[in-house]
Amino acid sequence: MTATVTPPAPRSRTPLPRTTEAPRGPKRQTGRHLMLGGIALLWLVPLLWAVYTSLRPYSDTTQHGYLSWPRSIGLGNFADAWSQSGMPRFFWNSVLITIPAVLGTLLFAAAVAFFVSRFDFRWNIALLILFTAGNLIPAQVLITPLYRLYLLVSLPAWMSDSLLVYNSLWGIIFIHIAYQCGFCTFVLSNYMKTIPKEIFEAALVDGAPVWRQFFQIVLPLCRPAFAALATLESIWIYNDFFWSLALIETGDKRPITSALANLEGQYFTNPNLIAAGALLTAIPTLLVYFALQRQFISGLTIGSGKG
Repeated sequence: MTATVTPPAPRSRTPLPRTTEAPRGPKRQTGRHLMLGGIALLWLVPLLWAVYTSLRPYSDTTQHGYLSWPRSIGLGNFADAWSQSGMPRFFWNSVLITIPAVLGTLLFAAAVAFFVSRFDFRWNIALLILFTAGNLIPAQVLITPLYRLYLLVSLPAWMSDSLLVYNSLWGIIFIHIAYQCGFCTFVLSNYMKTIPKEIFEAALVDGAPVWRQFFQIVLPLCRPAFAALATLESIWIYNDFFWSLALIETGDKRPITSALANLEGQYFTNPNLIAAGALLTAIPTLLVYFALQRQFISGLTIGSGKG
């Protein structure tokens, strides 16, 4: 006799309930788009008003008012602002200040951030807080002791014709680096902590010293953060007027923000001309943003997808 073995009956599997996200209604998306569009429009109103004012002659606005429909539109205010303010000379001064200040800020901040993020010692967090707290001090509080210090520190003749840090471009560069290092150190230290430690351990096994790890590993990996910070720092330093007004005596050495002050007369001020000059001074910052737009956005979204 042969015994027949009957296979077991297959078990019925009940499908697990699927969790589906409730679709967002079109009304909710429409309301969100309207809100974002309204905020963007409110943000653009001052810029559009400046463009509208700069294109109108001063005689047209005085006769019909700024809220009236323009009778004539032209680029005469831009040509007058460019020539009357001496903008090319002041623009070159801003370039000589902004580029070294941004590069020096990023280099010093990266060195401090690498030190506090990769080395464990007793005053690690205190040192980072000290650098960050420097940005909380208003510039108006520092100007009096800084002014006295600049009158005491001397420079060689090839760096300053006044032989002092005061009334020199180097003095403006130094204060920008010192004042902006805190914010950049805070951002870069948080980003460097996301770099895996295994990379540095492998570098140590290969015999790479600390300086080589910093220049050949950390700096290339921090390129998105550098792009975001370079964009912000370029705009902040380029638009600064307070430090140059207080620490530079000679008008020809001041940055491009001083060109707008030259457009204001003692007894008469042309708002249309000042609007045109303000738009001209904003062009370099827009070029920097558009050149680093992709890196700037990727630097701002660092760590947003990590849980």
